[in-house]
Amino acid sequence: MENEAHSLLSRNRGLELKSFRLCLNWVFLDQSSLWRVGLSWSVFFVLTIGVPIISHFLLLCSDCDKQHQRPYDAVVQLSLSTFAAISFISLSSWSRKYGIRKFLFLDKLCDVSDKVRQRYAQELQKSVKLLCLFVLPCFAAESAYRIWWYATGASQIPYFGNIYISDIIACTLQLSSWLYRTAIFILACIFYQLTCHLQILRLEDFAQVFQKETEVGSILAEHLTIRRNLRIISHRFRLFILSSLVFVTASQFIALLMTIRTSTTVNIYEAGELALCSISLVTGLFICLRSATKITHRAQAITSLAAKWHATVNTLDDADHGENPTAQIVSSQMFPAGMDWESETEEEDGEDDLDNKKLVPIFAHTISFQKREALVTYLEHSRAGITVYGFMVDRTGIRTIFGIELALLLWLLKKTIPNLA
Repeated sequence: MENEAHSLLSRNRGLELKSFRLCLNWVFLDQSSLWRVGLSWSVFFVLTIGVPIISHFLLLCSDCDKQHQRPYDAVVQLSLSTFAAISFISLSSWSRKYGIRKFLFLDKLCDVSDKVRQRYAQELQKSVKLLCLFVLPCFAAESAYRIWWYATGASQIPYFGNIYISDIIACTLQLSSWLYRTAIFILACIFYQLTCHLQILRLEDFAQVFQKETEVGSILAEHLTIRRNLRIISHRFRLFILSSLVFVTASQFIALLMTIRTSTTVNIYEAGELALCSISLVTGLFICLRSATKITHRAQAITSLAAKWHATVNTLDDADHGENPTAQIVSSQMFPAGMDWESETEEEDGEDDLDNKKLVPIFAHTISFQKREALVTYLEHSRAGITVYGFMVDRTGIRTIFGIELALLLWLLKKTIPNLA
């Protein structure tokens, strides 16, 4: 029965990997052979560099009416191309060095429980839907804007040869370029979210060791494995995270400075594409920072869980004054597993095995005081989590960063959306 379940899970992971490979093929990131490498880089240069430059200089439409002018096109094209370049180079490097299985830690799933494997398989399946959920609505809005721009300003927009064929080709190339650049950035962010999510699942499964009889050696070995994986993730993604944070903030500041100029009239027609670009970039950055903060919070919650377990055992030892064969029965009466120090009516935000206020069950033959004390001390001085060049990405930092990015985005939307005329 167990072999059948493992075989079924392996087939499911194979299907999910096939979906990911289809995504990589869709954005031309499959570099498994020499001709695919050439195709991948050719598409990258055409859609990320060639099309934006040509469309900016040939279709700027500076002589058009107010609704068809594009004063912020340079900022939009430069921002999207910059993030597409960062994402493409990062994904190409990761794919070439590790391969998709090793990069997503699928080769390490044999060391985890069936529950973690099943939940990670579900997360892999949801990630493709998540990519479509983030990309398609923005692409629909961009398509509507582009179609309206060409349909209403056909007589003003420069064209070559037949006006209809020229506009259709130009519109298709611009939409393809926008979709490619946005999708490749969001895909890199989702890859980061996936790698973090596996470690979150492992941490939640690791929390179960404090609810059963376990040796200190096995606890330390599992914790060291998780810490090593977190260091690997931090090392692989640190340049991508830092670059994304710096360039998103810079693009938001530039957009803000351009929209608050006294000589500039901001409306949805001129700055709508700029607002759409900002939403896409801030969304991708939010995916990365939220994943990093979540895994850091889960990793640091292990320390409080171990301290709670240690304190509960000490309280029982003081009450019994030594070992007692009925210690487990006494502990269940004094410290029931369902006991909660908080009111039943209080709302909980994402409570799990790492973040709960329930006392853990106590067993008769638990670890000695010295070993428990050493374990808690080790966890207190070995704070695990996601780092970016040595700086821990935790909730305090993420609140500051998110507040700045959100303030800039909301200011831009405030300047753009109300001025429909």
